[in-house]
This record gives sequence, C-alpha cells and structure tokens, in this order.
Amino acid sequence: MTETIRVGVVDDQQLVRAGFRLVIDSQPDLEVVLEAGDGTQAVQALTPGTGQARVLGPVDVVLMDVRMPGLDGLAATERIVAAGTPEHPAPRIIVLTTFDLDEYVMSAIRAGASGFLLKDAPPEDMLAAIRTVHRGDAVIAPSSTRRLLEHLVTALPAEQQAGGAALESLAALTEREREVLVLMARGRSNTEIGEDLFVAEATVKTHVGRILAKLGARDRVQAVVVAYETGLVVPGT
Repeated sequence: MTETIRVGVVDDQQLVRAGFRLVIDSQPDLEVVLEAGDGTQAVQALTPGTGQARVLGPVDVVLMDVRMPGLDGLAATERIVAAGTPEHPAPRIIVLTTFDLDEYVMSAIRAGASGFLLKDAPPEDMLAAIRTVHRGDAVIAPSSTRRLLEHLVTALPAEQQAGGAALESLAALTEREREVLVLMARGRSNTEIGEDLFVAEATVKTHVGRILAKLGARDRVQAVVVAYETGLVVPGT
C-alpha cells in the first residue's frame, strides 16, 4: 500500500482552503487532516509534542500562507519548526507566496520552511510540491522557485549575505561536494546532477547528505540559500 501523506492547509480565506482540500483529497496518496485560519491556530495544532498535536496525529506537510491576521505565516513557521525534536519532528512547511514578499519569504526559509509555492501555481505543481517535500527533497527544482531564490538573495543587504559560520561550513566541503551544491542551487534534480557529473544517482544522494550535514542545513532549500549567501552561486548565472 502507498503511504498516505497527511497535509495541513493554513490560510485565512475559507474558499482557498476548500479549494486546496478539494484538489489534495482527490489524490489517493494525499489527505488533508488539518485546516487553520491563522498562524495561532496552526501553532496550537502543529507544535510537536503538545496535547493538541498528539490528538491530531502527525502532519507531514503544511501549506502555509504568509499574510494572515494575528500571527502571520512566517512567525508560525518559525515557532513550529523550532519546536521540532527527533522524537516529535516538525512537519515540513511549504510557504505560499507571491513575488512581492521578497524579504519575508527569505525569513521563512531561514526559519526552516522547505520551499515555496506561488499561490497561482497550477494544481499539479502544488501536488508535486507536497510529494517532493515529503520525501525530503524540498521544492527547489521548478524554475519559478529558482528565480524567486535568486531575487530574494539579490535583495538582501550585503552584510547578511556571507556570515562567518556559513563561510566556515562551506570551506568544509570537498571540491565534488561544492560542484553538487552548485548544481542543486541551479535547480538540478539528483538524477540530472548524476548525468551532469557522470556518476550514479546513489552517489549524488550520498554527496547531498554530506552537504546537508556539513552545512547544518535541514534540507536542500537551506543548503541552496547558503550557496547564494556565500557567493558560491551568483544570481543569474
């Protein structure tokens, strides 16, 4: 049997939530198990280890809107991810956004969000994003996500783009690991990276795992942010 991916939808517009639920629940491997209308409700239901979270059961992936009354999606993402532990891991969070939220989305990624989804994306993109994030790859491959990441990093003040810790962790990478990280930042999948470097996909997965460990990154998105911030990858190249 195929594992059912348990999904949460956080958006202050009921019609938007209903639309997402309709699309998600139409898939045999996906199920919406939580709806929340603001960040406060999301934190109460999704903070790992709390009573409400134990009653609800594990939620694998959350679609999180940014602009909501009260506690917004960025603050909610930070609190939910920060509360995760090995025993009670936080759900993976996909931030719902548009291009006019540059500085806020970068904050969400730093807080631990696993990717972006443009709110006007086709339904098939949303479904693919949920499945991709669930298997731990993070939503980084679509060209729209790469453009957004480049746009975000370009907008950052120069002093925020290359912290000492990030540079030290980058220095720990081998030359091959740097090559893999550059290709990750360019939106290449593991299969494509293997083809580019003439190595097996399993070898690529090993390199990716070592890169994440050395950078202290939760997933590919955070690793790619480090690549941009340290100048290993220059936006537009």
